[in-house]
Amino acid sequence: MLEKGADATVPIASLTKLMTAMVVLDSKPDMNEIISISAADIDTLKHSKSHVPVGTTLPRRKAFQLALMSSDNRAAASLARTYAGGNVAFIIAVNVKLKALGMTHTVIKEPTGLSPDNTSTAADLAKMAMAASHYPEIANITTDSSDLINMNGRGVTFHNTNHLVGKKGWGILLSKTGFTNEAGHCLIMRIHQAGKSATLVLLNAKASSSTLFDALNIRHFLTSPMILRSSMPAGHPRFRHAHR
Repeated sequence: MLEKGADATVPIASLTKLMTAMVVLDSKPDMNEIISISAADIDTLKHSKSHVPVGTTLPRRKAFQLALMSSDNRAAASLARTYAGGNVAFIIAVNVKLKALGMTHTVIKEPTGLSPDNTSTAADLAKMAMAASHYPEIANITTDSSDLINMNGRGVTFHNTNHLVGKKGWGILLSKTGFTNEAGHCLIMRIHQAGKSATLVLLNAKASSSTLFDALNIRHFLTSPMILRSSMPAGHPRFRHAHR
């Protein structure tokens, strides 16, 4: 329906974590298994902060939740590290998944998105978002606005990195944000508006407010009388919009 720079290859930051989540679920691990956050999960590339201390033990499903909802990098790294066969097997599975989804212009070298070598296009990311939306676990977690998670015997509230989640008037079906200096501010959403579902991909914005403003404008576009009167068939129309 609308695109700009949809085939430009750019870094994708934490949008990567949607792929990480799918690959983890495809392996059918024990989501109740207790895993630990280790020193190997610390971000030594960007030195990003984390609210999950080294030594924290938690069920894999909670690490999965933290990686998706609050985009915690240590949690995402732990999911790949504890993948059957470790990080090497995880990346092999990622490449198999990319091929299966037809994401021919995407490269993912690690599970967090911190590396600028994780690159894709808005067109490819729309395919990823569509695929991720078919996993109920991913859809449910990424559309939670917050949750209280037990962290070493202490309850800690974690919030969704997408501030539109839970806001009135937004029928959000799937959500993921991302940011690095190389990638800029990024946002993927599956939204339901005016009886139609759409995939929205926003990349390389200079500020998070820009992605929110663009998302709002696109929502207005979706609900405009011209679109509502169009003969476009119901189903899953796709937005591929790279803000560059």
